[in-house]
Amino acid sequence: MTRGGAEKSRENGPERKCLATGETEPKSGLIRFVLGPDNQVFPDVMGKLPGRGVYVSATRSALDLAVKKKLFARGFKTQVTVPEGLADEVERQVLRRTIDLISLGRKSGDAVGGYEKVKDMLAKEEARILIQASDGSGRGKSKLSTPHRGKYIGCLTANELGMAFGRETVIHAALASGGLSQRVVEEAQRLQGLREKGGNGRTEG
Repeated sequence: MTRGGAEKSRENGPERKCLATGETEPKSGLIRFVLGPDNQVFPDVMGKLPGRGVYVSATRSALDLAVKKKLFARGFKTQVTVPEGLADEVERQVLRRTIDLISLGRKSGDAVGGYEKVKDMLAKEEARILIQASDGSGRGKSKLSTPHRGKYIGCLTANELGMAFGRETVIHAALASGGLSQRVVEEAQRLQGLREKGGNGRTEG
């Protein structure tokens, strides 16, 4: 057992305990929080800010519970200020992170957008992840299948997916294998959890 109650998992990497649920899970499925100079709770979505951190599962219900039950004060062992709309801010940051990662994939040539390009990548068995807009036509989306042993991401809107490709909207996208693809999946899973109340997206594997 390491500092902060963390322990190493051979399969999933480092784990942390969720402040709200009390369950230990991989860091990739949690949101880290730190305190600012004025003891204001601040989300550290990338997990790189200095200082002691506490973790909450990347779900809207866990975040709402942490705020409602004043669990951040308990976790940091001091009086804290929780900003209004904390869960919404976390969702915005995770969304931005997801879009940025897909955009990096586009710039490196590992991500493509548009029905024909995605269809071609799938046909060549080069795609590992199929990404489709949550508000896209169900009939249109059904024409493309998740890669064998691959992943499906469906928690981004057409406008959000478009931002990753420098377009107004994108309905279909795909990402090739590589280190970046796993990071995209992890961020999309966090985003899906944060949108669970009203989201109709899904991330499958």
